[in-house]
Amino acid sequence: MTTNNNNLPVRVYTPQYTKVLSTIFGVQKAFAGALAPIQTLDGVQHNTKAFMVKTNATPVVVGTYNADSTKVFGAGTGTGSRFGELKEVIYTDTEVNYDYSLAIHEGIDRYTVNNDLNAAVADRLRLHSEAQTREMNKKIGKFLSANAGETKQLAKLDETNIQKLFNEVNVYAVNTEINAPIKCYIRAQVYNAIIDMASTNKSKGSNINIDTNGLVKYKNIELIVVPEQYFENNVVAIFSPDGIVIPFIGIETARTVEAEDFDGVKLQAAAKGGTFVLDDNKKAIIKVTSAAPLA
Repeated sequence: MTTNNNNLPVRVYTPQYTKVLSTIFGVQKAFAGALAPIQTLDGVQHNTKAFMVKTNATPVVVGTYNADSTKVFGAGTGTGSRFGELKEVIYTDTEVNYDYSLAIHEGIDRYTVNNDLNAAVADRLRLHSEAQTREMNKKIGKFLSANAGETKQLAKLDETNIQKLFNEVNVYAVNTEINAPIKCYIRAQVYNAIIDMASTNKSKGSNINIDTNGLVKYKNIELIVVPEQYFENNVVAIFSPDGIVIPFIGIETARTVEAEDFDGVKLQAAAKGGTFVLDDNKKAIIKVTSAAPLA
């Protein structure tokens, strides 16, 4: 973007844009529970790194105390330790990259806009924030699918296979020692099929709101319907604990520049964002695929 503005003023809207985008994302984000609050910065530098995290790959080993008289004493002096092998604990700095960008480039002509210029700018930033939130939702759905530590398949959209799926997820969560409560983000077709099942009643481990015919939980797992455009093509559900994925976005600039070829301003903004999850937490993300299209 050029910085030559013929000595005309440039108005900067970066803090406002950051606030609007954060607010709208907080309201409209898909996979809401799985995400930590969005991390936003304004005036970020032009680089590929968002932040750094400290990780530790040293495994925990439960040993035994060796009380053998030949260990460390007598002939064993200086040859080892009764506590076992000594492991050094080292943390590594891991860089987290931005992996997508967002941009705005629009013209607002005072002669034709039929509204206050500042009001028009505010409207456009809000509308762009809504559109960009939808794009971020798609990217987060793709990220969850790509980083799921386990994949299950829903062979058929019927009661037998749905029950089998939830039983398999329960066994996996127990054996993997996922201690946090898990939520299930599902397509509407799967949600409707669960509601319509003959066994869906409180005696079978479900919780239905009678007034709205809405299913709150099934087998003690909270169900959240997500629009299908936020899932990858063959993914029909994602199971995840709360708050294990961090979405982030940095706003480089948001400004209006006086135009030369019409009586108005050019609204310009540039941002970049990404999503992060610790490798250890990927095992807690379970995606469900379907071999056949859902009816």
